[in-house]
Amino acid sequence: MSRLFGALLAAFMLAVVPASAQDYPTRPLRMIVAFPAGGPTDFVARLLADKLKGILGQSVIIENKPGANAAIGADFVAKAEPDGYTLFFTTSSAVAINPRLRADLPYDPVRDFAPVTRLVFTREVLVVAANAPVRTAKELVDLAKAKDAGLPMASTGVGSLPHLALELFQQSAGIKVVHVPYRGAAPAVTDIIGGQVMGAFLDLPVVMPQVIGGTLRVLGTGSAKRDEALPDVPTLDEQGYREVYADNWYALFAPARTPPAIIARLNSAYAAALNDPEVARKLRAAGAIPAPSTPEELSELLNAELARWGKIIRERGIRTTGQ
Repeated sequence: MSRLFGALLAAFMLAVVPASAQDYPTRPLRMIVAFPAGGPTDFVARLLADKLKGILGQSVIIENKPGANAAIGADFVAKAEPDGYTLFFTTSSAVAINPRLRADLPYDPVRDFAPVTRLVFTREVLVVAANAPVRTAKELVDLAKAKDAGLPMASTGVGSLPHLALELFQQSAGIKVVHVPYRGAAPAVTDIIGGQVMGAFLDLPVVMPQVIGGTLRVLGTGSAKRDEALPDVPTLDEQGYREVYADNWYALFAPARTPPAIIARLNSAYAAALNDPEVARKLRAAGAIPAPSTPEELSELLNAELARWGKIIRERGIRTTGQ
């Protein structure tokens, strides 16, 4: 009787799950953005949310939960019900860098999340003030070598992607700079323009308004390819500084154990939104390149980035509490 009951229960579950996934979604979704409102991640999330309403037939509500380099938002989603109604919109920081930087995280990116899709990727660009006395990466390197006290360079915090890009650049160029960590991009940009620090690596969408407005100058891209929004700006590779690769990426995750059929539905919906010509145009204009993927491709990317950044963090002796 117990074996018969078990077989009947298994058959019932097989029958119910596909029907449930087929009806999904039946109510609004929450997309947790682990960064403040008004920033580039928030812009991308809201642009997609507007398009998704027509694709999914339900509203996608944005909830900003910033803090601790995206760890607060990550932990919230990791503990949510795996029903497809609470989703995690994040950059690579929370899932590919934080876990190799901090031992006190309350979540594990591989164990606690189900990959849905990569959304966009953005270039890290090396910027200085438009009136700075350097116009190329080589001139910046020469200036750094001439400064006995070290050239002050900003980042968005210890262990952030801009900080790691700066570490790669120092290593490739054979220079030593004074690292000045800020609590986010806005104050760093303000002090670059004001001359308190020489420059920084930052996500292109973060600095695109200042680049267009003429207050910041891009010296090079920390990527294997030029960015299509700045076709005349050479990569650092082209300028002789090899393998300063720090492309950022935004992705969507769900809590672990979310049914595969729901993951597939979300993956299809977000791909449709990203492939919409008007959405793609707005993203590219902001410096973000649409790059939908399969869940399997996102999983492979995550594991590769965990290994790569973990190695760099260990070699460079980077430590932070994330506070």
